[in-house]
Formats: sequence, C-alpha cells, structure tokens
Amino acid sequence: MTGSGTDAYLLVAVAEGRWTEDIKILTKEEYHDGVLSLQGCAHVGRSSTAWSNVDERKAAQNLKNDKSGAYHIPSTWGKGGQAIFQEEPPFYLYVQEPSDARLVFTVMDDDIVGDGDPIGSTSKKLVDLIPSVNEKDLVNALKDQVLSQLRSSSSSSINEDDLVDSVNVPNVIQDWSGDLKLTNKPRKKDKGGQVATGAMIGAMVAGPAGAAAGGFLANMYEGQVRGRVSVNLRYIPIPSKSGVKRETYKAKGGLPGVSWGDLYDRHILELQQQSANEVQSEEQQQLQDLRLGGSDLEFCFFVSHDETGCSCAVYRSLEKRMIAISFRGTCTPIDLVTDASIVQDAWVEGEDVTKEGVMKIYSGFRKSLNSISRRLKELVLAAVEPGEDLSQYDVIVTGHSLGAALATLFTTDVAEYGMDAGRSLPQLEPSEPWWNSLATSILGKDSKIGGAPPPPPRPKSLKMYNFGSPRVGNDAFVAKFDSLVKEGRIDSAYRIVNGEDIVARFPRTVNALMLGNIGYEHCGPTVLISQPKTKRNKEGEIIGKNEVKDGLLIWVEGESDDDDCPVRDGVALSNPLSEGALLGDIFSAVKGVTEPSDDIKQVASRLGSVAEKVTSRLQKLSATDITSVVGVNKKFSEREMKIIQSFFNGEAIAHHLEDEYYQGMGLACGYIALVGEDIRPIQEIEDAV
Repeated sequence: MTGSGTDAYLLVAVAEGRWTEDIKILTKEEYHDGVLSLQGCAHVGRSSTAWSNVDERKAAQNLKNDKSGAYHIPSTWGKGGQAIFQEEPPFYLYVQEPSDARLVFTVMDDDIVGDGDPIGSTSKKLVDLIPSVNEKDLVNALKDQVLSQLRSSSSSSINEDDLVDSVNVPNVIQDWSGDLKLTNKPRKKDKGGQVATGAMIGAMVAGPAGAAAGGFLANMYEGQVRGRVSVNLRYIPIPSKSGVKRETYKAKGGLPGVSWGDLYDRHILELQQQSANEVQSEEQQQLQDLRLGGSDLEFCFFVSHDETGCSCAVYRSLEKRMIAISFRGTCTPIDLVTDASIVQDAWVEGEDVTKEGVMKIYSGFRKSLNSISRRLKELVLAAVEPGEDLSQYDVIVTGHSLGAALATLFTTDVAEYGMDAGRSLPQLEPSEPWWNSLATSILGKDSKIGGAPPPPPRPKSLKMYNFGSPRVGNDAFVAKFDSLVKEGRIDSAYRIVNGEDIVARFPRTVNALMLGNIGYEHCGPTVLISQPKTKRNKEGEIIGKNEVKDGLLIWVEGESDDDDCPVRDGVALSNPLSEGALLGDIFSAVKGVTEPSDDIKQVASRLGSVAEKVTSRLQKLSATDITSVVGVNKKFSEREMKIIQSFFNGEAIAHHLEDEYYQGMGLACGYIALVGEDIRPIQEIEDAV
C-alpha cells in the first residue's frame, strides 16, 4: 500500500447490491469513511499493521518468530510512504450475489489505543475484476469438464465416483492481481491550520476582504486523495446446495465433555413418551413435538466487540419460526464477586440518576450490551425467512453469568420498545428509523416508507431463561421488568440458580444492613436447582445413594411453595422481639410470669417452666441469635452466614461453573450428567446401589 498514513493496515468488505444505502454511499458520495461507513457488511477482513517503527530487517526477524512480516518504508521527497506485507495470511469474505457485489478497500492509520482513522478508500464491482463470477459460469465449466472426460474415456462405462474425482474443480477458481487507486477519503476534521493560512494569504493579496475569501476557500478545500493498494484476489465459487438437507445443529458446551444437546434430547424424548401414554385430544396430538428448535435448528451468526468483550450467538429454526439469542459470559466468577464498583447508570440514557424513581442498572453491564445491541437487532430482523416478519417468530433469550445479565437487559429493551434497530439501548433522544439499513435487504429493493414511521417490530412471543445471573438493577428497574411480565410483553422469565452460586447473589449494596434498603435486586422468579452430595470411592464410582438436600432437586419461586427465595436478600432489619429472635423467644417465655397470682406453688411452677424454656433456648444459641438482639432479621443473618461458609468451602465459586450447572440441570431432569461421561437416568443408578 502507498499513501500518507504511517501505521497502515487494510480493511476489505463486500457490499451486496441489495444494501442500496451502502451502494449509494460508495457511488454517489465523494467523502466517506469507506468500510467504516457501511451498515450492511457483517464480515470484514483486516490485514496486520505495518507499524512505522518496523523496518524490513525487523520484519524479517518477526517472521522467524511467527509474527507479522509487515513493515513500513518512510516517505521521501516526491514519494509517499509504503506499507509492505510479507507472507500475509489470506482472509475470506463470503459473497452471496457475486454478479451484484462490490469490493470495498479502506486504508487505515492505526493507533495504539483504538482502531485508528481512515486514510482513503476505493471500491470495485467484482465483475469488473473477475468477469465470470456467477453460478451459471461455474455450472457450465463443470459440465464442460464432465463432457470432456466422457469423450476421452475409452471405457463404455465409467464409475460415478471416479468421474467426480476426475473433474478438476480448481479450474473454475479465478485469480486477479493488480493496483487499485484510492478514490475517496473522509472529510478533514480539523481545518484550523489551513483556514488560518488561507486567510493570511488572502489578506496579503486583497486586504480584509481577501482574508475572508481566503479563509472561506481554505475551509472548503478537502485535499486530494492519494495512494494505491496492490492486492491479490482469488474467487472460489461455491456450488449451490439447494435441496440438500443440512444437519440439525446440536448445542454443545463451553467445556469439553459437556453436551447440553444430548441432555436436552433425552429430556424431550422422555416427555414425549410420557405424553404418548396419556389420552390426548387431536389438538394435543398436533402439539406433540416439544422441541423448541425443530429439525432444522441452525447457527446463524456470532456478534462480538473487541473492546468490551460482549459476545452473542444467534440460532434459528425456520420450521418452528423460532430465533434463539444466547449471550456469552466473558468474565470469571471471581471478577463479579470482587468488583468493588457498584456504580449505576440510568437505564434510559439521558435520564437524571439523582432523581427518585429513575431506573438504574450496573454501569458495566450497560456499557457491554450497548456495544453490540444495535447491530444485534439489525441482524435478528434480517434472520427471518424472506417474506415473513418478526411478529411470526418466537424469540428466546438466554445467557450464563455476565451473559445472563445481558440477556435480562436485552429482554427488557425488546419487551418495552420492540426490536428497535434505530439505536442501541433506550435513550431520551429519538431513535433513527429502525428500517434505515434493513428495508432494502428485507424487501429486496430500494424502498421508501412514507407517512408516519411504523413502530419497531415485536416478536410473536418473548421468553427469557438465564443461568447464574448477577443482579442487574435497582428496585425501579425490577418493577419495570415485573410489569412487562404481568402485561404479557414478556411471556415467561426464569432465572436458574445452581445451589450456592455466589454470582447469583451479587452485586450488593454496601449499606443494605444499615438502611435496610437493597440497591440491587433480581428480575423474575428464581428456579433453584440443588446439588446433592454424592458418595464415591477412590475410583470415582458411586457407592451410595445421593444425599439430596431438603429432598428437592428443583424449587421454583412462587410455584413450589410460599417460602421466601433463598437467593434474595429480603428484609435486613426486624423487630428484636419478633418470634424466632432470641429476645422475642425469651420475652414469650417470661410473659406468663407477669400475670398476677396468689398461689405461691403456681408461681414457682411458672418460674421453673420459664427457667427450663430459657435454658433450652440458650443452649441453641447461634451467631444469628446475637445479631437478632440488635434488630437484624434472623433469616437475613442465616443467609449471610451461609454465603460466607459457601465461599470458604469452595461451593460458592464451584456452583457457578458450567460443569456444575450441567450436573444440576441433569438432576432436575432426572439424569446423572457428568463431564465426559454418558448421561444416565437417576433411577437406573439408584436401583443398582
């Protein structure tokens, strides 16, 4: 590459013809940021950086150490600097419609911090560089090779496999090499120096009037586009596989040996067998297929942000008209536990966080989701079958750990505002038209929507299931979430917590005990899955029945019973004389003695009974009894003590990890699911011991 940049690297993208907004920028506008201006390019190739402090000798040494071989040649009089890329690995871009695609090249000036600034760009139609790029040419080329093989064969019969092997597919691969001159550049951001120079020259020629004219003309001048790119292109056509049934995607795990897909299949099969044994109506039989993804579940795309680490995968089933959005947790459990920053930002950007009743969420969660939310919504809207609408699709949102927190925020946004791709997260400022970069892709033509803008589309149903979610917001935000569930905008929302998972109990407000006011609270009902203590021998084999705590493998808040959720903090302060508190129990014991009586024996009997009750109660004295004396709720203290104990015995962190959730969910479904082992029904194991 040549040009005025010093730390140069190259971006390459494909602008498809259907994204007319992008094509308009490339063909009609003189000043733009090239690849960075495009809205329809999900896939962008990037070269390494030719840093200005790396020369040819140092680059050669870098190559020996398996590093980039790019280096910089400084500019000289009359000749611009050059960026040379030695043994640069290729990158691949998928072209959906080759005959209508345009390659976009942008030279960037890199920075140590950030992605740098664009220097110049150019774009070329793929057909201008490689004329034969449509599928018909590929088919004709392959057909000619097959006919040639048949004519040259001396045998009357040819084995089909031999014939396929003999066809030289690489013959239809086409290459192009050459120089592309940069034709566009971004507008100058700082023109102060050139305006001052123009005004000074103008003043020297024509006084004050000349100074004004010179400054004006200098402000209009954007400079010339200089530089060129030398590239090697290879076009590899991919024959259409229409009519070929793709293999159904099966969910795997982040850890080797974890197979969520197998566990899910076993559970669904068991449910279907149970339903088959029941007497069902015709309508119920039609709803027999319980699979969320159907037989055509497929992975669509992955969205991530380098700076924030926010990542999300999207899957779909056109058969079921279902889209699944899965946020990935990108931080370790200990990060969430020990993070001392509990700073909150307004959920709706622009609102005053100092005002009472304003919805506030953890600032780190908002920053993370804000980095990809808009792009994610654009791609989700484009993931529906052509000719269909998001309102025909069920959307399921999920995630683990940090991903669970992001799933909660994303669900809240879509539930209240729809799939608004005109902005990232909620804001006071008006959104851009959500269809701005999508209408042309969905409708397949340059469409203009007249009249009042339509509201952002909403899915047919919206459900959220997250795992090990930390608390995300204050009481006002939780109240908003609960109202969306009550109004039916969120069809269902469950927060699965595995045993003593510490992350599901954070972040916490430091003055919770002092003021009795919890600044962070959970959204949606808790589903608590228990972790039994399994007896094993040295070889790891089970030698006894599982000891399941409280006899329950799964507990659902508000459904299993009326007990308080053990994952929530509840009320920190209580009356010291309430039932169950130390002073309350002692007060109840001695209360009868204060009643008047003339019978000395009766009074003595009462005193003896009181002494016995007080002695018995004091023998059961615990740390939580001591805190109850100063008005701390006993149940609250018990939960706090349990958190501390679980942290020190290792359960707090261990129960947050994927392998423990895998085991816990397996038990809740009636299976023993251990990493690297076959999934087995609990009943079979219990019958064998």
